[in-house]
Amino acid sequence: MDKTEDVAVYKTHELKLVDRREIALTGIKKITSFDSEEFLLESIMGLILIKGSNLEIMRLDTHDGNVKIKGKINSFSYLDNNDKPKEESLLSKLFK
Repeated sequence: MDKTEDVAVYKTHELKLVDRREIALTGIKKITSFDSEEFLLESIMGLILIKGSNLEIMRLDTHDGNVKIKGKINSFSYLDNNDKPKEESLLSKLFK
């Protein structure tokens, strides 16, 4: 007899962009990092980098893997493992 675990199973990955002001995603495993200008999300299809301004989470459902973000969306892209953005040091952030 198989033991079932209480783990979310993400079946599909969808992305819906509305007027560059709102983006809704499904199949999201976790939010790796975020701030008002950039979100890095791990989806079932790989890493997604969303860039913009005044970005904020409107809805987060970790069980079903749904995320909704609002703000001005300038770009989104899927990253390969070797394309993962490098973490900036604290000093480089301070002297921008």
